[in-house]
Amino acid sequence: MKITKILPIIADLPLVRPIKMSGVEISVSENVFVKVETDNGLVGWGEASSSPAMTGETVESMMAAIRFLTPFFIGRDPSSFNQNLDEMDWRVYGNTSAKTVLEMAFYDIAGKNQNKSIVELLGGAKRNSMPVVQMLATGDLNTDLLDAQTKADEGFAAMKIKVGGKPLSEDIERTKAISESLNGKVQLSADANQGWSRDEGIEFANNASEFLDFLEQPVMGRDVEGMAKIALQSSCLISADEGLHSLEDIRRHHRELAAHGGSLKTIKLGGITRALQATELFHDLGMNVNLAGKTAETSIASAAILHIAAAAKNLFWGVSPTAPYLAVDVVYNPIVVKSGHVQAPVEPGLGVMVNEDALLSYARPS
Repeated sequence: MKITKILPIIADLPLVRPIKMSGVEISVSENVFVKVETDNGLVGWGEASSSPAMTGETVESMMAAIRFLTPFFIGRDPSSFNQNLDEMDWRVYGNTSAKTVLEMAFYDIAGKNQNKSIVELLGGAKRNSMPVVQMLATGDLNTDLLDAQTKADEGFAAMKIKVGGKPLSEDIERTKAISESLNGKVQLSADANQGWSRDEGIEFANNASEFLDFLEQPVMGRDVEGMAKIALQSSCLISADEGLHSLEDIRRHHRELAAHGGSLKTIKLGGITRALQATELFHDLGMNVNLAGKTAETSIASAAILHIAAAAKNLFWGVSPTAPYLAVDVVYNPIVVKSGHVQAPVEPGLGVMVNEDALLSYARPS
């Protein structure tokens, strides 16, 4: 089985409603997709949402990286995952989102070729049903309170408040109010997306961490020392996100007592293989895991996250597929969240059937 064609696509996908995080409002998600074809007639799909503040990549740079790598992958076996990652790393430094898009499509093809789901390729499922982390991200207290109660009534067992973009006092009051309204019914976290200074992170920890199960990325990802200082002041556990781009980043956070766990995304680590390796390291270090998509990805990338989450040894902080936040999806069989829980698809490969016409209707001219 050899790769014969690689086609990258940019698509702009509208959200159900704007999401506010760390002072930024997102109403449209800029995503890159790739369609990979092989000489035995199989087609695989990959996807990643751009996140310049997280990986340094834009959709334009992701397209450039995929086009640069394409000639080196024509004729290669998509199921040679480690060798393909080595080839990507040798050809171009960084560009982890672009590499994620390609590797995801390779996994999709390999699963279809072997008639196995991706979670089977990863060693098999450790769990079937997984708790979904619901974002509370409108920035409006009353709306977030209503969403929290509605989702709790639907069966959601985990929620995450987006903070960091308002005056700190408002974030503290909003966190307290949501916590009191839920009255311990869900695992509650807050995510600042690097939005605070050290002093602000410490102030939030001193005044609001008692209302949370964990606090995610209060300061810039590179400020591991600041994370450790906040951890010393916090009543709740501390999670890293933007600070985790490699296995060594995980080890450093653990070594410096800067985090008790983290949010793992394929786009930060460079694909499915390395995301699963990261979950194994977290498990070995006794750290908690959340598997997450970037805001917001369709059921293509969300399915990949679910496969990794199902295969992970540790998923104490739940899974965060982001397809439900999009107003449109581009597959015929989107992932389904039921009673606050979700399952990984069981069909071969990613387990989703791409509606190429729907995707192309949102694509930018190439």
